[in-house]
Amino acid sequence: MIICDTHCDTLYNLAVRPGAPLDVTMENLKKGGVSLQTLAMFVGKGRQGDVEALFAEMFRQMELLEQAGWRRVDDPSQAMDGQVSVMLSIEGCEPFDLGLEVIDEYRRRGVRMAAITWNHENTLGYPAMSGSTEGLKPYGLTAIRHMQKVGIAADVSHLNDAGVRDILAKCDLPPMASHSNCRALVNHPRNLSDDLLRAIFAAGGYVGVNFWPTIIGEPATIDRIIDHIAHMYDVGGEGHVGFGSDFDGIERKPEGVNSPADFPALLDGLRRRGFAEKDVESVAGQALLDYYKRIAV
Repeated sequence: MIICDTHCDTLYNLAVRPGAPLDVTMENLKKGGVSLQTLAMFVGKGRQGDVEALFAEMFRQMELLEQAGWRRVDDPSQAMDGQVSVMLSIEGCEPFDLGLEVIDEYRRRGVRMAAITWNHENTLGYPAMSGSTEGLKPYGLTAIRHMQKVGIAADVSHLNDAGVRDILAKCDLPPMASHSNCRALVNHPRNLSDDLLRAIFAAGGYVGVNFWPTIIGEPATIDRIIDHIAHMYDVGGEGHVGFGSDFDGIERKPEGVNSPADFPALLDGLRRRGFAEKDVESVAGQALLDYYKRIAV
């Protein structure tokens, strides 16, 4: 079975906290049967002055992982059952402030999804945590259209509602949310409303369910994660939902889900909840592969 995870902050930790313990290790990925782990390059907490240096270091850490035998792929279709692969994303499009040519460069270097904002306003748009009701900035729309044209998925995790609606209404390809949950279950700005979830699913998009206890709800357990997956299915998400753990980016994990090694426990939880095997396989990874086929350029 193909198992995919669309978000972790491991590269950032390797870059800024060398030697710190990690959730995402090759040992844990193999134990969990993970086929594709997306490694986010996180813009940092307001580190405007050294974004370029930070991203250069995260690219360097990716190169070191490859030298150590990690297999990087350029497309989810290259993921294989029984072999761990990784793919690059970015979290916060501040690097794209310098112009569309930077988007081209990052695509050449293997980036396949990009979260428009983190928790800070940038030249593209406004974050969910800001409370802003303004849509994408003019450069944001231009940049996102260019991203999609060259094969970088528009990731709306952390983006405000108006920005998500702008992408849905004004761009040709459906967006994804690499690590977001359901606002109907936990009323938090980082979660997506039912209206937005329906629109993303109807457009052909994808949502990876986040494991952060704050936005899955308490008590934080495997069942709470599955509650969000089940709710997404209830609002039209069949075939469009997967995992976006946020490992190495969350201080606390749900009970029973401490690292990628625990993905089999999540899949067993889906089966206990009554998900058919085809849906278990979809949530595990097939939904992500299908999404990238839909946005292929």
